[in-house]
Amino acid sequence: MARAALSPDAVVALAVALVDEEGPAALTLSAVAARAGVATPSLYKHVRNLAELRNLLSVRILNEMAEHANAAVLGRSGDEALRALMEAWRSYVTMHPGRYAIVNQTPDPATAEAGARLVDILLAALRAYGLEGSDAIHAARSLRAAAHGFSVLEAAGAFGLPEKLDESYDLLIHMIISGLHTPR
Repeated sequence: MARAALSPDAVVALAVALVDEEGPAALTLSAVAARAGVATPSLYKHVRNLAELRNLLSVRILNEMAEHANAAVLGRSGDEALRALMEAWRSYVTMHPGRYAIVNQTPDPATAEAGARLVDILLAALRAYGLEGSDAIHAARSLRAAAHGFSVLEAAGAFGLPEKLDESYDLLIHMIISGLHTPR
């Protein structure tokens, strides 16, 4: 890529490609610069430092996840929407394990808006269960923890037993949905 074509978006795109191909540990400014065909200091015109690049990556990835989840739940409600949401979460992580691993998982002002889009989709999927306020937040956290945990373990190859992962995930979804139908 020629220097003139560089922009913050182009730098993020190069970083995404790097993470996809080589994993999160490969992300350095010098590796991104090498992909761009420029010296590392040339990147400082577009990103202040590696921390800012990580935040920009997180925003892009969270937005991608929100788009993926939104497309999955569109036109669905209740159990069908929740199942579609959980399947979308898992499919994104298994398709893009490096991207997902690089996402800043702690609340951060730079990623707050993108993260809020994803949370809003979770909360919308939970409305069919009559959950509001704190109850909806607790349910959204539980759903996120379940989908995140399973997907990260799967992407890492941590499920070594021969049983089919799809069956395990279907059981997890069933447990979440059943729990939401159980009066508290």
